[in-house]
Amino acid sequence: MEGMELLGLMERLGIALAVVAGQALLVRLIWFIFKKISARVKAGAGHKIKPFTIRNLRILTTKQFEEVIFFFLKAAKYFITAVLFFITVPIIFTLFPATEQIAANIFAHILDPLKNLARGAVGHVPNIITIIIILIITKYVIKGLKFFAAQIASERLKLPGFYPDWAWPTFNILRVLLYAFTVAVVYPYLPGSDSRVFQGVSVFVGIIFSLGSSSAIGNLVAGLVITYMRPFKTGDRIQIKDFTGFVVEKSPFVTRLRNIRNEYITFPNLTVLGSEIINYNTSSEDGEAGLILHASITVRYDVPWRDVYDVLIRAAAKTHHIEAAPKPFALQTSLDSSCASYEINVYTKEVEKIRLIYSLLYQNIQDEFRHAGISMVCPQYEADVTKDISAGRGS
Repeated sequence: MEGMELLGLMERLGIALAVVAGQALLVRLIWFIFKKISARVKAGAGHKIKPFTIRNLRILTTKQFEEVIFFFLKAAKYFITAVLFFITVPIIFTLFPATEQIAANIFAHILDPLKNLARGAVGHVPNIITIIIILIITKYVIKGLKFFAAQIASERLKLPGFYPDWAWPTFNILRVLLYAFTVAVVYPYLPGSDSRVFQGVSVFVGIIFSLGSSSAIGNLVAGLVITYMRPFKTGDRIQIKDFTGFVVEKSPFVTRLRNIRNEYITFPNLTVLGSEIINYNTSSEDGEAGLILHASITVRYDVPWRDVYDVLIRAAAKTHHIEAAPKPFALQTSLDSSCASYEINVYTKEVEKIRLIYSLLYQNIQDEFRHAGISMVCPQYEADVTKDISAGRGS
């Protein structure tokens, strides 16, 4: 009888050793396979792996993407090894009566959570199907809105009182509102949505968002107001406060200008909304006469004003990048103590060349006054008040 028990024990030990050896060989094979996969990934990383981008926004460089792949390969290798280990130990314990109960307990600890997860997943299948249907409907509604926005932006579809540059901002607003509505509808169907932990996390996230995004929300609302006010558009030459430049970006939160020195100036949309804005491009649109540029000079009273007008008009006529119609015109703006002040006004629609036009206009004014023999030097008379007071005291 003892011999039979010893024989059975030896047989179980042999089976246990065979299981351990088989699992060891299997782990070694798995590690070898992962090593080969890693080597192939590393060999082809230079030309096969591209940077990870989403809508032209680079999330990961090629090197970072490669490191992420290696991390997941390593994690998968160790996970599979751990699973094989947890399977091997209970199998070996079942071979021996003394450890059979331990094996049953280990299997129970492993399988019970899996059974609970399976039961919970089966119980939430109707809710999951409902969520999928809602998400599909939302996706195609957004696609429809995007199609109409593209048609309006390209002016293939025209709506009375609705400008083409409103199309994409309006689409983005509707998309955000639709996403928010979808989250509100889907929320009750999420597993665990009625638990206190889930509700507490939701309240915490809401508080953090409301406290940390007040200025961001203000800039976002200001950006929407600016969009529908239409005080300027991308490419316009505008002045905000003391800064003048071309609008290179209109985002929901900021407005960015580029001045003639290629310096970029960024304004929060709240600042833009609360500031006076001068748009030089609105005068150069179709149907408008153009933007008026003016230059002021002073000339002595011994020069007839009609001669000054003629010289200024000739100088303006020789200036490039100005409009032939309406014609340039001159004005007399003031009568000072020793000189009269004059102003020449010209029209232009090339607002991107304002500084060049001014430079050419000033050059032509100097040339024409020199050719006409008229001096542009105006004498200035100043009284030395201190000297007069000292002289009065001495007398």
